[in-house]
Amino acid sequence: MKLLLISDQESPYFWDYYQPGRLDGYDAVLSCGDLKPEYLSFLTTMGNIPVLYVHGNHDGVYRLRPPEGCQCIEDRLVRVGGVRILGLGGSPKYNGGEHQYTEGQMRRRIRHCAGQLLRAGGVDVVLTHAPPRGVGDAEDYAHRGFEAFLPLLDRAKPKYLVHGHVHLNYGHNIPRILQRGETTVINAFGYYTLEV
Repeated sequence: MKLLLISDQESPYFWDYYQPGRLDGYDAVLSCGDLKPEYLSFLTTMGNIPVLYVHGNHDGVYRLRPPEGCQCIEDRLVRVGGVRILGLGGSPKYNGGEHQYTEGQMRRRIRHCAGQLLRAGGVDVVLTHAPPRGVGDAEDYAHRGFEAFLPLLDRAKPKYLVHGHVHLNYGHNIPRILQRGETTVINAFGYYTLEV
């Protein structure tokens, strides 16, 4: 299965300079948030493929204009072509904005999903906006990751955790791919292709 991972910055390759056929071969798009709803709607229309998304901390506009034809998977486990994907969007709370959570709130969200994980027999991809704490996050308060994700990775052992929030253009040495135990952690800033 071929997945297009996107986050935080609309890609001119897939939007401004889009050419028919660019999305051929992709089975789904996974959005980690902070993207214009029109961009997500464009991708699902042009590619005729499912677009699944979670909210970023700047996605308040989705309340008024949700991405058309796309599926929000916040706090849900869904299957796409046999791949089990769990959505846990938002960032750590830093200024009280929408889609920001305390560690306690995120832990409760994860506990709320435990039954879904059990029924599905586990999870293959965890789709988030913020990274796990200490695995691809930053030290400034607004871009720290969630400690609550670490026990989830240690127990559920998903193959992948895909996140955004930390823009790769913030610095020259920000890694796109890291490893935490059995989980490959991928920063989807802009876009990245993942074959599962």
